[in-house]
Amino acid sequence: MLHNMGDDHPESPSRISAIMTQLEQSGLLRELEVYRAEPATEEHLARVHTATYLEQLHVMVPKQGRVYVDPDTALMPHTLRAAYLSAGAAAQAVDLVLSGKHQTAFCATRPPGHHAERSKAMGFSFFNNVAVGVRHAMQHHGIQRVAVVDFDVHQGNGTVDIFQDEPNVMICSSFQHPFYPYSHYFIQKPNVINSPLEADTSGLQYRCIVERDWLKPLQEHKPELIFISAGFDGHKDDPMADLNLVEADYRWVTEMVMSVAKEHAQGRVISCLEGGYNLKALACSVEAHLEAMMGK
Repeated sequence: MLHNMGDDHPESPSRISAIMTQLEQSGLLRELEVYRAEPATEEHLARVHTATYLEQLHVMVPKQGRVYVDPDTALMPHTLRAAYLSAGAAAQAVDLVLSGKHQTAFCATRPPGHHAERSKAMGFSFFNNVAVGVRHAMQHHGIQRVAVVDFDVHQGNGTVDIFQDEPNVMICSSFQHPFYPYSHYFIQKPNVINSPLEADTSGLQYRCIVERDWLKPLQEHKPELIFISAGFDGHKDDPMADLNLVEADYRWVTEMVMSVAKEHAQGRVISCLEGGYNLKALACSVEAHLEAMMGK
């Protein structure tokens, strides 16, 4: 909550407040077990990012004010602590799920992560949270096959950058196109399934495209664990993009992921918050997402 890139910046602390308020008012929070995030270790981060990049981030953190790594992404005194917690939550969720304590987990953390490449911060992201979780599951817990489903309105270039040459990690990504980040969407690898969406894509069109592109490859991959990069900025009310998704569409795509997880991954799904900048749409979409993960 202390990581703040400016009063007018869309990736704000109020995103977490809005989600927690919605879950409390709806009563869903009473059905969830809530954990405080634990910071990532240097080992967690070194599995995903280069040593030089990690050193550069530490050097860049200002004692006061803000330092911009790109026009939209700023470091301030509390940023790195927040980034360590956000990445650590993904690893913590892996431990909770793979120990059998929980079947599913949602990391309601920020900053988001899916734009963070191996050696580059961008798009509000510093550490690639989902990638930290994937590597922790594979290298610490011995999971062999993982899938990452990314339904943020922006393509998860960082996740593709990190895993494009690892066939044991399948990435399914839907995104508005042409659109930020204007990279990695062209990569054609057996383990990278890109589903570009035109502006004004409807919920029905979205469902048809996702089911056509993702379902068979996911089933053939037989993931033992599924991660979701859960961006809700494709909502029709979101100011950052031009898709026409609603809460029911996020519930649908989550239910589709859960069906694959139940068939191949013992129902194990870990979701990490990415985008979503209309606070009401974000909060209601997260509620629908969690209900689907809970089988409600």
